[in-house]
Amino acid sequence: MSNDRDGGSDIDDGSDIVDRIARLFAEQGSQAYLGEPVSISEHMLQSAHVAELDGAPPALVVAALLHDLGHLVHGMADDAADHGIDTVHEEAGAHWLAPYFGPEVTEPIRLHVAAKRYLCATDAGYLAQLSPASIHSLGLQGGPYSPAEAFGFAATPFALDAVAVRRWDDTGKLPGQVVPGFEHFRPTLDACRRPSTRLA
Repeated sequence: MSNDRDGGSDIDDGSDIVDRIARLFAEQGSQAYLGEPVSISEHMLQSAHVAELDGAPPALVVAALLHDLGHLVHGMADDAADHGIDTVHEEAGAHWLAPYFGPEVTEPIRLHVAAKRYLCATDAGYLAQLSPASIHSLGLQGGPYSPAEAFGFAATPFALDAVAVRRWDDTGKLPGQVVPGFEHFRPTLDACRRPSTRLA
């Protein structure tokens, strides 16, 4: 198992972060995406593609691209959800990326599961459109928010961005869809890095 799956203890190994993310997409992202008909990498690339088509700002394109990176770095079994375990992948991914990207990228990632719970509580048709796998994970994640929880989420910084990422997330589950590959997004990733981490 790659050391990238240990929650990021080797994050300062000297490799360029975009190259490390590219390796995660290539080497681990080919695994099935939690009961969906696409791989994790396909799912994230599809989500980012739709964000780009929607004219999203670069930070949100990156957030859409990396929103499920936590599945590749949380260090838990790939079938944890099948055993009733919430891997809290949103927190794992945001934490792993935080040294390299600002909150405009990491907070929508950290909040995209909360955004699902929010939408289930506030959008009458949203729950009905979720895939069976997403409904299963919703139960592990705490279910739809209560009215008070939904109100609190709406007041959270980056909540609207998280909702946007969540809606792009829901589009990225189409088998066989042809979208740009990881290298297409490299310039956007580089542009959104913290200045201190950019290559000279």
